[in-house]
This record gives sequence, structure tokens and C-alpha cells, in this order.
Amino acid sequence: MKCNVLGSQNGLARLRVARFAFAGVAALTAATGFAGAKSLRTEQSVAERSAGEPIMAIVSLREQEITIYDAEGWILRAPVSSGQKGRETPAGIFSVLQKDAEHYSNIYDDAYMPDMQRLTWSGIALHGGVLPGHPASHGCIRMPYDFAERLFDATKLGMRVIVAPRRVAPLAIDHPTLLQPKGDADAAAAAAAAAEDEASGKAEQARRSAANAFREAAGARVAVRKLEILKLRTEAQSNAAERNDASATSPAGQSDDAKANVAEKISEIEQQLAWAKGELQSKLDEMATAREQAAAAQSARAAAADAARKAARNLMPVAVFISRKSQRLYVRQAFRPVLDAPITIQDAESPIGTHIFTAMERNSAHIRWSVVSLTDEHSNGSTDPPRDSARKNHVRDGEDIPVDASGAKAALDRITIPQEVADRVAEMLSPQSSLIISDEALSSETGGGTEFVVLMSGEPQGGLKHRSSDRASYWRPYRSSDRASYWRPYSADRASYWRPYSGWERF
Repeated sequence: MKCNVLGSQNGLARLRVARFAFAGVAALTAATGFAGAKSLRTEQSVAERSAGEPIMAIVSLREQEITIYDAEGWILRAPVSSGQKGRETPAGIFSVLQKDAEHYSNIYDDAYMPDMQRLTWSGIALHGGVLPGHPASHGCIRMPYDFAERLFDATKLGMRVIVAPRRVAPLAIDHPTLLQPKGDADAAAAAAAAAEDEASGKAEQARRSAANAFREAAGARVAVRKLEILKLRTEAQSNAAERNDASATSPAGQSDDAKANVAEKISEIEQQLAWAKGELQSKLDEMATAREQAAAAQSARAAAADAARKAARNLMPVAVFISRKSQRLYVRQAFRPVLDAPITIQDAESPIGTHIFTAMERNSAHIRWSVVSLTDEHSNGSTDPPRDSARKNHVRDGEDIPVDASGAKAALDRITIPQEVADRVAEMLSPQSSLIISDEALSSETGGGTEFVVLMSGEPQGGLKHRSSDRASYWRPYRSSDRASYWRPYSADRASYWRPYSGWERF
């Protein structure tokens, strides 16, 4: 059993003994023979080449295995244990929504789920666990502990996870409907970042100028105050001299000289005070101007920062979903909806299939696409076990089942995207972006904090049906003005434990 070195229910960081060094996988030997799910409880196979960044994971429910792909092909494969009968892991299209190295289930009695990578907010996830050699989970996808830990270190939020009824693999594809990027998002992001740096420098300089103007105005105000006090004191001396004259205690000549001296001193002080007040007004005017400039520079910095954030967000992969059922195109980026528009599908009453097109990498200004087509195994009555299925398709265990791209191309042929919509999507395209075409509508699992979730309606979904909607499918935003007054139960099974929520959370 994996050792929980620094684990705690509060999510303390643990000491991670091994890191997933994909760049060094060329030194390992690929294990191309799989003798069956039971013999694969801990084995894993690594491609005989240097690996790039993981782009997608494909889980095969029949073969009980997971395969990780980069832009050039598969890089790692390991056994899994998916949902048992009645709690089946749903087949479909998902993405990594959340990562938690030290996760404990809030549904199943604090069950330890190390290196959890969430696929749905209702509780389906990838995580480390015990692999008995057959489907045994409550709907999650268990992986070998060491594999789960290393995969956790290598993946990013948003990575595509395809749960397929049988083993499939991405196939290179080229088609006019598959958009190509317009503009240079990288250059735009770099320019926006440079503009933000420049605006930040100007804002800081303006802030310092305003601070200096304030200090100078404060000094001028102190000088005026000192002269006003000196004038009051001198006038008090003059009044005292006049009282002495009235009492006739001093000679007349001396009294006149004293009055003249005091009057001259008061005149000098008044001249100095008039100059000091003029200087103070000048400093106050300069301070007001400096503060206005600082406020303007701060506003410019905020605008530049917002533009830089938007430019950086445009570099993130975009997901496009086309539903034959709704006859619409949907776009999401960074887990947020961006666009929703009608499209035209020829022969809309005929099935189109489920196809996932992925932008694997950019070659100059060209995006190279791949496709994975999903087949509904249960709708055709197939009940072949994994090994019989492999022999039936003339494929040895451990090999990818060949993919025929004709169905995917036929689906693309039937799609007509309005030009203005196509242009807008093309401006956001980057490697790891995706286009999903399906007969299905959007799943109810698609919502706040998700990319598109598409479930294959013809496949068992017991793992989702056992997660009742009152536990996780309801969402609400907090109000920033009084967020502390909004509370929710810690979990459905611990209704007596409450805590404040923030952002978008389930209640």
C-alpha cells in the first residue's frame, strides 16, 4: 500500500518521492504484450522515445487500461479498474477539472483517493487505487498508485480524457472544416504582457511623483504655519509695548524705537508669509496634478493587466462542441462559455456519430489535427470479452485498434459553420484545442467550472446514477457584498458540518 507521508484530511502537501520525467522515457523498454487485465495490475508500458507534454488520455473500458498520448503518439499505458456492474464508469468525453494530491471522498466514508484528477463535479475521477484485475470501483477509474502519482505531476487542468467502450487511438486527419488559426496569439500575448510591464512602470513612477508632491506640499504647509505662529507672537509683543506706553513706565524715545522695530519685523514676516502661501498653493496644485496623473496611470495599468490576462487566456485551448440533437455550436475556453450559435447539419435526422478532433501541434501557421471516433458497443448488442474483441478485429493484445477516418470525414462533410463564427473560433485556436461532433446533447454535467462533458447514451452510466443530483449538480455563485452570509453543508453525508463557500461551489 502506498505510504501517506504527510497526508491529512486538510490537504497538507506530502513529500513526493518520484517525479514523472517524461523526457527520460527513451531509456525504458516498451512492454507490447498484455496477457490480460489480471496480469496488468501494476505493469505499465512506456514508449521507446522521448515524450512530450501529455495531450490526452484514453481509457478503454473493455481492455481495462489507460493510454496517455502526446503530439506524436502514445507515451504511456497502464491497467485500470473502472466501475463495477451497476456502478459503471460512463463512457464519453471529459477533461481534468480539478487536481488534489491528497483527496478523501466526501461520498464514500472518507475513502483515500490519492492523486485525484476530477472528471465530473458529481464524483467521477481518475485516482490511485487497488486494481483487482477487473472493474471494481464505484464509478471512478483506479490506476496503479505509482502511475497515478507520476501522471498527476505531468498533467494540467483541462487535459482531455476520453472514456471509450473499447480500445481506440487518435488518427491524423485533414479536412477543410477543421479550422486553422488566424492571427498570432503568441505575439499578441507577448505584446500585451510588454504593454502591462510598461504601464506598471509608468504607474509606479506616477505614484512616486505623487508621493513626492505630497511631501513637498506638507513641508510648505509647515513653513506657512511657522510663519503664522511667528507673526502672532510678534503682534503679541507689539500689543505688550503699547500697554507699557500707556502705563508710562518707559522713556518716550525708547518706546517709539521699540514700536518701529516690531512694526518692521511684522512687515518682514508678512512678506515671508505671503511668499510661503504662494509656494504652498503651487505645491498643492502640483500635488493635485500628480495625484490625477497617478490615478490615470493606475487605471491604465489595470486596463493593461486586464488586456494581458485576456491575451493569456486566448492562448489556452478552446473547446468546440457541435450537437446534431440541438443543431448548435458551443464554444468554451478555460472552463467558461464563450460562444453559442446555430449551425447547419445536412441530413440532420441521420446519426452522425461521436468524434473528437484534437489540435495536436502547430507547424508554422498550420495546426495538425487528429481524430478519435467513439462507437457505442451496447447499441449493437456486442458482448464479446476484451480478448475475443481483439481477436475479432485481428488485433493483438496491446495494439491499438485501427481507426477508419471515413466516418469522421463524412461527419465533417455534413457540417456548415457560419463564416463569422468560424473566423471567431479560428482566432482562438491553439494546440490542444478540440472539436467534438456528436449526436448527443450536452450532458447535465457540463456547467460551472467544466469543459464539455458528452456522455454516450447507449452505454451504462451506473456510476453517475448513484450520485444523486442533490449532492453535487446544483451550483450558485456567491455575492461578493455579503458572501459570508451564504453557507452550505460540507457534504451530503455530513449535513451537520457547515462552512462558507467561495466562487462557484455546489451546495
